[in-house]
Amino acid sequence: MQEGLLSRLRLAAEGAKLWDELETEWLLFDAEILPWSAKASTLIAHQFAPVAASAMHGLSVAHDAATRALKRGVETGPLAAHFADRLMRAKAYAKAWQPYVWPVSGVDDIKIAPFHLLASEGAVHSDKPHSWHMAIAERLAAAQPASVIATRWRQVDLSDVAAVEDAIGWWEALTLAGGEGMVVKPAGFIARGAKGLIQPAVKVRGREYLRLIYGPEYDAPTNLARLRERALGPKRALALREFALGLEALNRFVAREPLRRVHECVFGVLALESERIDPRL
Repeated sequence: MQEGLLSRLRLAAEGAKLWDELETEWLLFDAEILPWSAKASTLIAHQFAPVAASAMHGLSVAHDAATRALKRGVETGPLAAHFADRLMRAKAYAKAWQPYVWPVSGVDDIKIAPFHLLASEGAVHSDKPHSWHMAIAERLAAAQPASVIATRWRQVDLSDVAAVEDAIGWWEALTLAGGEGMVVKPAGFIARGAKGLIQPAVKVRGREYLRLIYGPEYDAPTNLARLRERALGPKRALALREFALGLEALNRFVAREPLRRVHECVFGVLALESERIDPRL
């Protein structure tokens, strides 16, 4: 399956004329592999599905008991409502991963959604704006639509109130239809501000995808209040350091430095990942 998919990606690059345009024999992409279940089936089977099943079963029994007691004249109205609310959230959790899951029996069922052409022979493409990277992705999708999906994107002028409101509406429609969310990025691949390097990207996930990350009842008022109190500074600093190390690794690789020099950066990222920072932030 791996070789079959790589063969299709090679054909996509050939159809998009990237080999000749970039004068290269290899390409390094940042991309999403779909469906999500193709690489996370164990997570679904051993974490998401059991939690959903046990929550729905336990809360259904509790809600039914409270409802029966209420009918007998026992004052359980608030308790029944409490269990009904929790049961609703558990059912939503059970549906949250369904948009990202479909059966995979072969390479025909795998899709690739590229969004960065990170490097090619003699070049790290961090000097290109994100619009250039997305245009490359669209060319690949046009050349091999059976295997490559073009990632939806748009440019937004933040000084234009109407454009910002339109982008918010676009995100709301996307997530209501089952989409994971969007990633907000500066126009340039590397952006700097008065305080130095700017966060290269911020994921803005939808309500239901966040349910997978934080649990079925994350959006209950008491839990939202607790989530809003998180300190995000350490996570942002970690992301910036990993971004810088990743770019340095790419530059060393493209410059054909010894692999030990590339591995220094890779091991640096792994070391940062071992720091005690909540990965769900």
